[in-house]
Amino acid sequence: MPWRPSASLSALRARARLLASVRVFFADRNVLEVETPALCQAGVTDPSIEPLVVSAGVSVGAPRYLQSSPEYAMKRLLAAGSGPIYQVSRVFRDGEAGARHNPEFTLLEWYRPELDHHSLMDEVSQLVKNILGDLREQRVRYRDLFHQYLSIDPFVASDEELVALANERLDVGALSGDRDLWLDLLLSHCIEPQLAERGGLTFVFDYPASQAALARIEEDREGLVARRFELYVDGVELANGYLELTDPQEQRKRFTADNARREASGQQTRPLDEHLLAAMAEGLPPCSGVALGIDRLLMLAQGASSVSEVIAFDWSSA
Repeated sequence: MPWRPSASLSALRARARLLASVRVFFADRNVLEVETPALCQAGVTDPSIEPLVVSAGVSVGAPRYLQSSPEYAMKRLLAAGSGPIYQVSRVFRDGEAGARHNPEFTLLEWYRPELDHHSLMDEVSQLVKNILGDLREQRVRYRDLFHQYLSIDPFVASDEELVALANERLDVGALSGDRDLWLDLLLSHCIEPQLAERGGLTFVFDYPASQAALARIEEDREGLVARRFELYVDGVELANGYLELTDPQEQRKRFTADNARREASGQQTRPLDEHLLAAMAEGLPPCSGVALGIDRLLMLAQGASSVSEVIAFDWSSA
């Protein structure tokens, strides 16, 4: 019946236990739990993420954006001197529904002023293994992953070579797009299945500079790289972390570039988060941060095939 929960009561009890263990994990490390608004004056500019927008109401006035991540507000707290913080928050993304997606989902996000992204990977590993058990683990550079499974260097290969490889390995039809689209396609369709077959935890780090998002870009021995990582567990993308960008001018430039890409592709441009930019100008401390999907983590822990099995009411029944 449509009124019934999509998750079993045993899955809901497992969710409660998972959240309790997360809070103990951070309490033991003196990381402060915080809450930030779900509805804000600005949302993400990233062209690959569409926010849900509240456009009318007595109190709303101008449109407000349901947050796709609590990142911007949490960074404002860091700039105000909060120290290490974490949050378990409900977040929203339009157009994302499926076995591993629900437009409303639960995100665990935390920031560590005293850790670089490699040390943060250690902490992510500890938390995940607390929930899933002592799985085997590997850490591999993005470039090395493409070398290993596709025999191509994603940093120096031409756009034409990437398109040709995608056409050789996949049925892409009339698909077209920029360089990052082809890299993402090869990663998701050719490499992630290999990670699923291998199993365990796989941290992928040091991405192309064009995929920096809010991460710092630094010179590596082989060129510029984005100091970020993603965690896959049994091939399921679970967490996304950054050595955080702290330069407000560079951040404004990236937001503006995002909107230019949105405009070029026919998407609606988004307002810049001036509160975040002002906080960064005041002084965002050097830090690393990570966002981890609670629903996917619970799905893995329960052996579920869909996030709807671990959410009380999924999108279809909400």
